[in-house]
Amino acid sequence: MSVSKFIDELLDKFYKMKPFYNADNPEDLMGQLVIGLSPHTSGGVLARIIGYTNANAEYAHPYFHAAKRRNSDGDEDCVMLLVDALLNFSHSFLPEKRGGLMDAPLVLTTRINPNEIDKEAHNVDVCSEYPLELYEAASRYAEPKEIEQLIDSVSKRIGKEGQYENFGFTHNTEHINLGPTTSLYKRLNDMTDKLDAQLNLHSKIRAVDASDATSRIIDNHFLPDMYGNLRKFATQQVRCTKCNKKYRRIPLAGVCTNQLNGGICGHNLTLTVHEGSVKKYLEKTKEICENYNVGHYVKQQISVVENAINSTFQNDRIKKCRIDDFM
Repeated sequence: MSVSKFIDELLDKFYKMKPFYNADNPEDLMGQLVIGLSPHTSGGVLARIIGYTNANAEYAHPYFHAAKRRNSDGDEDCVMLLVDALLNFSHSFLPEKRGGLMDAPLVLTTRINPNEIDKEAHNVDVCSEYPLELYEAASRYAEPKEIEQLIDSVSKRIGKEGQYENFGFTHNTEHINLGPTTSLYKRLNDMTDKLDAQLNLHSKIRAVDASDATSRIIDNHFLPDMYGNLRKFATQQVRCTKCNKKYRRIPLAGVCTNQLNGGICGHNLTLTVHEGSVKKYLEKTKEICENYNVGHYVKQQISVVENAINSTFQNDRIKKCRIDDFM
């Protein structure tokens, strides 16, 4: 509503045109076109407002989410009014640096072809009930491929009229907002709290191997993050605290040598990547490594990255030692 009023005022006072939305209440925006855009992408997808929800979520067709490169697993997302995107977009607004083209609708998909979206959306069941054979196969732990042909799914409708219509479902619901209106991931602000909640859930579910799941978190997230930040620290630039000029190497003068108004800036230089960002996950990684008994290989990887971090930030010449350190 606020954005629509801003757009109407912009059209009226700046462009000398008639207001477009004229919305006095949320219902007045029903049917208006919007653009869905996921973070770190540059391809928007056209959609239409068909309702509102009190949930901190976006309800839409699986095709819409797949076209935006999202699979509805809690990722951040955004929706913008179409006129806002068309009126207030220009390549001249975008940063020239790498990554500047992300998070902007450089292209727009106006019609979704189900055959061109992520194949994950093709696995959606669209039958109204499951056959008895499904439950019989489940009781003997059969492979999914054995009963795949018995289940009606999107993949079987690609290229046919049924790819867009007559999607069935197995259970009715009284209200779409009966579940949590805000995910726990959104409510927990600190990454450590989010991790603790996830690991706590792992330990409660019998179908989850907590040790294996923890090893995957460390191997796929924490270790690459620490190695990456360590590399960034070693290859970083330095920045002037006044004029913001960046240097690939520290000048011999030890201060900023940028020419300003006929003179040298001369202000101090600061790092662009700091020690804290490199070490932020190290202690937490070591803690969960011990609590969830991860494998020896993962423990050795943690030891290697810890040694690399210590060798970077600790000076052995001024390290204070006690006699028992040598015993």
